[in-house]
Amino acid sequence: MVPTTDVHPDLRRIHRVLPTNPISARTVPLFRAATTLLALRAAKGVETVAVSADASVRVHRPPTAGAPARNSPGAALLWIHGGGYVLGRAVQDDLICARFARELGITVAAVDYRLAPEHPFPAPLDDCLAALSWLAAQPSVDASAIAVGGASAGGGLAAALVQRVHDLGQIRPAFQLLVYPMLDDRTTSPDESAVRNHRVWSGRSNVYGWSSYLADADRAAAVPARRTDLTGLPPAWIGVGGNDLFHDEDLAYAQRLRDAGVDCETTVIPGAFHGFDALVPRAAVSREFFAAQCAALRAAFP
Repeated sequence: MVPTTDVHPDLRRIHRVLPTNPISARTVPLFRAATTLLALRAAKGVETVAVSADASVRVHRPPTAGAPARNSPGAALLWIHGGGYVLGRAVQDDLICARFARELGITVAAVDYRLAPEHPFPAPLDDCLAALSWLAAQPSVDASAIAVGGASAGGGLAAALVQRVHDLGQIRPAFQLLVYPMLDDRTTSPDESAVRNHRVWSGRSNVYGWSSYLADADRAAAVPARRTDLTGLPPAWIGVGGNDLFHDEDLAYAQRLRDAGVDCETTVIPGAFHGFDALVPRAAVSREFFAAQCAALRAAFP
């Protein structure tokens, strides 16, 4: 599928004011300071649990008022925030995690993992594994009904995590929810007509994010899209915008999953840029995108 170059009608207003390349070594300290301030306005009633010496999770539980008592463990979602491997905290996704918990009646655990370049691969992935291990051990969680999901770099970490646990053979996630995932370090800016409509994340940002995360790591082991054998991985949903830098790499990964016998559904939003749903969550196109994610998770947890 060829990426779109027009801007989605719901996104035109914000598209005009957003930068194309905001993330760099110079701006990362500013964005990190902003997310620290965001933590001061964290949602009430969200439990924070340490899962290792280096990582913690924010636990969003489904509403219980008026709901029947659950006598058996239920489904859960491990959610991994985005930020190009260099930014972000779990608290930034309180809204969407609470929505998943409320809409689906599941437990959602959002990981606070270490960030690059201070903590390159495999530290962030190790933290996500610690969080998944903790979640699978909870009495209220059915370890056979856990989805692993995330957005942007969080989607990349989610894809890498299901690959790792597949190789370890200990925990078997039921599903992977990959929201415009950052999967391939080889992606660079495409033709100029597409670049004009990119927002939030650019080819230059991509080089910075991946180089910070990978450092001197073996890229064949660290980059999800470089894995040659995708057989045996859990079913997946991949969603991406037509004006997202990751459009081509995401659809290529989806096709490789299908070729390996893995069920993979894709949702492409024409004219949508990277992270559009987080920036304008009330727009109709964002609500539809979230509904598609919920539908995929419901199908994974019959």
